Amino acid sequence: MSDLTVTILMPCLNEAETLAICVRQAVAALRDNHVAGEVLIADNGSTDGSQQIATDEGARVIAVPVRGYGAALMAGIESARGKYILMADADASYDFGHLPRFLEKLEEGNDLVMGNRFSGEIKPGAMPPLHRYLGNPVLSFIGRLFFGIPVRDFHCGIRAMRAETIRALDLHTTGMEFASEMVVKSSLAGLRIAEVPTTLSPDGRSRPPHLRTWRDGWRHLRFLLLYSPRWLFFYPGVITFVVGLLISLWLLPGPQTVGRWTFDVDTLTYSLGLVLIGAHISAFAVSAKVFGTQEGFLPPNPKFERVFQYITLEVGLLFGCALLLAGIGILVYAIHLWHVAGFGDLSPQRILRLTLPSATCMMLGVEAIFGSFFLSLLGMNRR
Repeated sequence: MSDLTVTILMPCLNEAETLAICVRQAVAALRDNHVAGEVLIADNGSTDGSQQIATDEGARVIAVPVRGYGAALMAGIESARGKYILMADADASYDFGHLPRFLEKLEEGNDLVMGNRFSGEIKPGAMPPLHRYLGNPVLSFIGRLFFGIPVRDFHCGIRAMRAETIRALDLHTTGMEFASEMVVKSSLAGLRIAEVPTTLSPDGRSRPPHLRTWRDGWRHLRFLLLYSPRWLFFYPGVITFVVGLLISLWLLPGPQTVGRWTFDVDTLTYSLGLVLIGAHISAFAVSAKVFGTQEGFLPPNPKFERVFQYITLEVGLLFGCALLLAGIGILVYAIHLWHVAGFGDLSPQRILRLTLPSATCMMLGVEAIFGSFFLSLLGMNRR
């Protein structure tokens, strides 16, 4: 078993211009701070001689055939020999001399230590204004909101971690969204996360960076949404359902006037549509949570599991049948009114206030019945 304290890991794809500088800085950080460690380069198929440069400077190089920032880092994490891993880009934008501040936080018992460029220093020209004032703040805020993560710089490229703890997270994403996956899964697993200030400098490359602003920004946002069924499905679904239900109940007795505007069955039609849409989205929320937990990319939630002790397949079927019968009952009453009128013309406004809720109840009933069967099928392994 290796007795190395830290592995300094850098992903690499054609970084010949800056790689030697980065490896020298990393080696110096280990030497100057008397830390037993190694410098590991996870090469993603460089064609500019980066591999030889890294070897000449004293780094260990592994070849990673699967392309992508995340793929390179995952391979590096698996191959690291140190107790801790400090990862940073190989473009000379981060200061490896900050190694001690990361190790100090790890020694205090934290599992993941993030660099924070905003509490440290962002040198002129180091970060595009779009990233600095929109992309990073917005995505970091969403991460804190969705997952309660105490991190203000979600996408900082320098961070340190306990090797075995991070390996146990079973990280999967191969692209730039790997940065988000590491933080989100660490939070979901209940790991201790801390931040330290760090410095971002302009990278030393003459070519454009691998990062693509809109593509990779969307991939980060998509990942955050997919890992939070509560924010992606549940909250929008419940809000939509409640708004639609309140407007529908307001309009069912008759037309309502607010100022110069009168709301009638046309508005009722759309409000009942909101009820249906909200119910659909909420059903997706529950299904996504069950599926995510079953597949292992969402952690088990004891409170959520306890709900299924009371809301069983049979309860769902009874609730669905009750809605279905309510819809049929309203329909029968509407047909009775038509019969009383000699099957002639009826007031559209009056009859639509019956047929629209009737159809809504029947559709919700059918969804509840078959949705209950679907959730029961998803949860078979759990039981």
